[in-house]
Amino acid sequence: VQLQAYGGGLVQAGGSLRLSCRAPRSILSVFRDHRMGWYRQAPANKRELLATISSGGSTDYADSVKDRFTISRDNAKRTVYLQMNSLKPEDTARYYCNVLAGSTWYEYRALDSWGQGTQVTVSS
Repeated sequence: VQLQAYGGGLVQAGGSLRLSCRAPRSILSVFRDHRMGWYRQAPANKRELLATISSGGSTDYADSVKDRFTISRDNAKRTVYLQMNSLKPEDTARYYCNVLAGSTWYEYRALDSWGQGTQVTVSS
């Protein structure tokens, strides 16, 4: 099963975007019981974990996006969100979501195969 992210687009530096990622009904229990994460990958770069949210709502963030991005989830809608504020040109990348395993930031790993992601482009 691939989780599909959407909501990307072109935005000017300083602007905001809200990304969404809805889990298919077939993995509802997995979605509800697991930590979810948002990643991004820019050309020639490794995929980077940005933010995670546990099934109970606790969150953690990469330093590069802390205080600018906010992850949230709505279990009833099977959806995880990424609110991105104060966007910078260096935030330009394709963004992905995934189900996570692991207990700490350095242990987190994606469990699902990768969807197509959604492109975010920030112009200067």
